[in-house]
Amino acid sequence: MNVNGTPTSGPVEQPEKRLLDLLRDDLGLTGAKEGCGRGECGACTVLIDGVAVLSCITLAARVDGEVTTIEGLGEDADKLRAAFADHGAFQCGFCTPGQIVRCIALLAQGLPEDDHELRRQMSGNICRCTGYVGIMAALREADGREPQDVQQ
Repeated sequence: MNVNGTPTSGPVEQPEKRLLDLLRDDLGLTGAKEGCGRGECGACTVLIDGVAVLSCITLAARVDGEVTTIEGLGEDADKLRAAFADHGAFQCGFCTPGQIVRCIALLAQGLPEDDHELRRQMSGNICRCTGYVGIMAALREADGREPQDVQQ
């Protein structure tokens, strides 16, 4: 696999090793967070070949492709990060890396016009602080749209 554009090779010594542990413990990429450990909160979201996946339930040995973490997004995410700041889309910041990675995947595939559908697509990433209004507004702005008056 490649991680953030860097080839990472060699066998994974423990077949049960999660991608999250490989990234954090072996490669020192700590942006993806251990939240629930069961694939329910989205704090560990990374991209594999551009698709958002939960690294806490992904076996590292099964990954064959390009893994992109929050650290590897670089300039691709600058506009989104600025929109997150402008709209107060984060408070404690724990979920923010996973939220931004999921948002990058959604922006790449094209956001739905309907806010209900957008909420559904973001439902795998939990934020216990913001109420999602700022996140939705930041996503709309990063997509070049006027942020809507989003209702919770």
